[in-house]
Amino acid sequence: MKLSHVSIAVDDLEKFTKLYSELFGIKFSSPQLLENQKVNLCFGETEGARLEVTSPSAPDSPVSKYLDKKGPGLHHLCLEVENLEETLKYLSNKKIELIGNPSIGSSGKKIVFLHPRSTGGILIELKQK
Repeated sequence: MKLSHVSIAVDDLEKFTKLYSELFGIKFSSPQLLENQKVNLCFGETEGARLEVTSPSAPDSPVSKYLDKKGPGLHHLCLEVENLEETLKYLSNKKIELIGNPSIGSSGKKIVFLHPRSTGGILIELKQK
């Protein structure tokens, strides 16, 4: 397992990526729409892990609800796993609660989110390697 990316939820994708480009020299990918998650996102490359910046693309987006409740900030950590199916079996035995079912993420790989109630208050995304 390794850290794939850290995700930050923001209201204004362009404003945030411009700020972090100017402050830290991070180069971000072009924004993309991930329709099944109802978000716009882009990735910034750093040494070690990527920085994902995400904003809602619809009022009923989970990120929109997050921003209304908590404001901009750290949204989730994404861990890359060797075998998502095996990991989910293991986590099921540990009574870890999922948010929804596995789906396809922006990388074209299977992903699933673990509910923060089960993970010490942190939203965790698992991504198939």
